[in-house]
Amino acid sequence: MVKAIWENMILAESDNMVIVEGNHYFPPDDVNREYLVESDHRSRCPWKGLAHYYHINTNDKKSENAAWAYPDPKEKARHIKGYYAFGKDVKIE
Repeated sequence: MVKAIWENMILAESDNMVIVEGNHYFPPDDVNREYLVESDHRSRCPWKGLAHYYHINTNDKKSENAAWAYPDPKEKARHIKGYYAFGKDVKIE
């Protein structure tokens, strides 16, 4: 079981995550989305498409744009549609 942890809170936990470009992508059903608040930030990857970003809010602390997902990825990235990845401040173990 792989976990994404920030500030001692488990953000995601899964046996079904996918690694893409060194990032662990967790299925949406395995993510504790109550800790995520969608931001206005977006970025575009040439082969994955448009990423939507999320702030992480736990224990009265906030990490801005620390998670992202591709709700409508390009064809080559369809296998991570809706999956969440986390930035470097989130510990993956």
